[in-house]
Amino acid sequence: MNDIPDTDPVETTEWLDALDGVLQVDGPRRAHYLLERVLEGARRRGAPVPYSATTPYLNTIAPENQERHPGDRAIEHRIRSIIRWNALAIVLRANKQSSELGGHIASFQSAATLYDTGFTHFWRAPSPEHGGDLVYIQGHSSPGIYARAFVEGRLSEEQLLGFRQEVESNGLSSYPHPWLMPEFWQFPTVSMGLGPLMAIYQARFLKYLHFRGLADTENRKVWAFMGDGEMDEPESTGAISLAAREKLDNLIFVVNCNLQRLDGPVRGNGKIIQELEAQFRGAGWNVIKVIWGSPWDPLIARDTKGLLLKRMEECVDGEYQDFKSKNGAYVREHFFGKCPELKSMVADLSDDQIWNLVRGGHDPLKVYAAYAAAVKHKGQPTLILAKTVKGYGMGEAGEGQNITHQQKKMGEASLREFRDRFNLPIPDEQLAEIPFIRLAEDSAELQYLRARRAALGGSLPARRGRSEAVEVPPLSAFEAQLKSTEAREISTTMAFVRILSTLLRDKTIGKRVVPIVPDESRTFGMEGMFRQFGIFSQVGQLYRPEDANQLMYYREHKSGQLLQEGINEPGAMSSWICAATSYSTSNVPMIPFYIYYSMFGFQRIGDLAWAAGDMRAHGFLIGGTAGRTTLNGEGLQHEDGHSHLFSATIPNCISYDPTFSYELAVIIQDGLRRMYAQQEDVFYYLTVMNENYEHPAMPEGVEAGIVKGMYPFRSTKGIAGGRKKGAPLRVQLLGSGTILREVAAAADLLADNFGVTADIWSVTSFTELRREALAVERWNLLHPTEAPRQSYVEACLGSREGPVVAATDYMRLYADQIRTWVPGRYRVLGTDGFGRSDYRKKLRYFFEVDRHWVTVAALKALAEDGKIEPSVVGEAIRKYAIDPEKADPWRV
Repeated sequence: MNDIPDTDPVETTEWLDALDGVLQVDGPRRAHYLLERVLEGARRRGAPVPYSATTPYLNTIAPENQERHPGDRAIEHRIRSIIRWNALAIVLRANKQSSELGGHIASFQSAATLYDTGFTHFWRAPSPEHGGDLVYIQGHSSPGIYARAFVEGRLSEEQLLGFRQEVESNGLSSYPHPWLMPEFWQFPTVSMGLGPLMAIYQARFLKYLHFRGLADTENRKVWAFMGDGEMDEPESTGAISLAAREKLDNLIFVVNCNLQRLDGPVRGNGKIIQELEAQFRGAGWNVIKVIWGSPWDPLIARDTKGLLLKRMEECVDGEYQDFKSKNGAYVREHFFGKCPELKSMVADLSDDQIWNLVRGGHDPLKVYAAYAAAVKHKGQPTLILAKTVKGYGMGEAGEGQNITHQQKKMGEASLREFRDRFNLPIPDEQLAEIPFIRLAEDSAELQYLRARRAALGGSLPARRGRSEAVEVPPLSAFEAQLKSTEAREISTTMAFVRILSTLLRDKTIGKRVVPIVPDESRTFGMEGMFRQFGIFSQVGQLYRPEDANQLMYYREHKSGQLLQEGINEPGAMSSWICAATSYSTSNVPMIPFYIYYSMFGFQRIGDLAWAAGDMRAHGFLIGGTAGRTTLNGEGLQHEDGHSHLFSATIPNCISYDPTFSYELAVIIQDGLRRMYAQQEDVFYYLTVMNENYEHPAMPEGVEAGIVKGMYPFRSTKGIAGGRKKGAPLRVQLLGSGTILREVAAAADLLADNFGVTADIWSVTSFTELRREALAVERWNLLHPTEAPRQSYVEACLGSREGPVVAATDYMRLYADQIRTWVPGRYRVLGTDGFGRSDYRKKLRYFFEVDRHWVTVAALKALAEDGKIEPSVVGEAIRKYAIDPEKADPWRV
């Protein structure tokens, strides 16, 4: 607009005078309506209409429109100041002898008012009248949250002194970690970007519970706190369009815009507040900017020529950071001094008064007004952009300085300045001790603080560890999966879908089951659930689907049970986490099943899976089309040969690779029992395949072995004496998933062609076998004088004859996990290397896991044990046309 000349200043003045008249007589709403009509008319007539994604660099809420702050501001300031001191004392005392423990002072000091306002006036705890608000607290602010809990009397001084010392004391975790502090923290947020992403889906899941009639969540809010630097993480903004599209007016983002990240400015050459405003407004959010504190209001009101606003807008964030790292005189000279009229505007202000022109995020009046407007806003999620100073109050020790994020020490002079600035009751002689300040039980401050939390339902943060136990169906409920398919060929994916359908129809737990799919329902044969159970949509279905005349048409419904997340694995995983922790956040145990291409699971959302473990999630992750050679046509990016290695890194993730439908049924039923009847804090990862084959009936008595990780499937019998007269030949063959069938075929080849007897073991989980063996090994180490215990692997294989060969559709490391406890020789085959497209038969030859390679591996192990001549191995290599000079699969 500045590039367009004003060809008729008189007419321009008349238009502006008319606008002023409307504002004075009819108010802003009428002015807004008229401007919208003018713009609409211009668009209709083809005139170019000015567009701006941002509003002026001012507070969104004018002073006259601020909702009145209802609290005792003097008492609140004293409480907040004490919490500030205790927060820095936690970090300083933890690092007094050494900086090894670390910690962060500056983040909370910049956000103290943002948190204090929420705790004092807005955030409701769970109570009989209210389900409780959910607050995602920025991880680096944890010392301030501990400091507040200490002032409330929830934490002891001993616990504060145990900050980041959790091994031998009742210490406090570095950041929010429910696994480490299960009664305190709800959400792990310090892996940057996950907090905002999970908060969006949490708000949507509360709507899901409400629309399905499972919980009254109508008045609950989800608050998510993050730093402006964190907003560079793709996860932070990747789902903001969903929040607007779903009209999540129960969601409030608060971005602490202290303008700094770890190394320096977030946007030194720009304005992060304006950038985020444009991004979120464009996505459809309600945006509230809290830039300037109340002392700025008179100056802004006097800015009739717009010179102050012009200066505010031309300054970049690097300059704003610099101003707050200096003093009032510097601000006078370098901010106001750029223009004589601006300099005269503050001529009657002292340097101290200029220094005390605080930013909006440090003004409880401005913050309260923004929060009050946000909770009342309907139809959109709200973003609050609060401008603050990193290290506020730290003075020369770090206020507004690039080094402040890493500051873990403050000298006595800086502590004295901090004490005086916030008028704290600490004598000079005690400053060096950095004492914690505890409020007297009869003090007005403590009574006020407790009264406010009592009015809001109780203390926060707080986490519910257990909910109602759920009665789960017995194994007999899956009778169809326990029987033979009788010449019918099905995949384990199909078997899973049938189990899921059984659960969805169960009268006791059916309503709790949450199927989650990232736009792959048809791939997994789940399209029949569209019509029967519906896809959740808050608006229902506003269109007639093109397949409406078909039996399995695409049906969206307000009470739909299926969560269809589109091509969006992080979003689907976030929804799964919300459902998997609903027992804690909403006191409503839900049973989520998230099925996806296994390659796009842990490899893509591993950070979220780790967070799920931290949050003590309960539910099932289903890695579909699993195995390097089983999803044969899709190629390198789709063929999974390592997801079980990823899942093994999460201590409370129980993973299985079943081959048959009865194994799947046993595992799911046992998982339901552990997670929902016994409320054990574990979650399950199961891989299912898309290869069709016959499934036998469940052998008698194998249930315990399936759950433990292995059981004897069947045996073959070779010709007595085998190839070396007088020496019985026997091998133990281990397999999992679809490769178990190759192992079984190899056993037949060994018997028919080489006279070798084989015991075939179905190994449902090498990971669970390893964990059990580790526990046994550790017990034996610590009890040297007692009779040693035997691992389950040793119990299974210890009395068996012959070497052991294992083959899976995963990297060799997967089956290698149990090598230590396998008696005798152990040879492992696996699918190391990049996947590729071809027929399964060719892929299994290429990766050396087919029946012929298993046979050769078994013969080679027998030869190394001296049971057969090496020439027999060579004979087998020739017989099965194996190329001895074939390149290593992991190198090509």
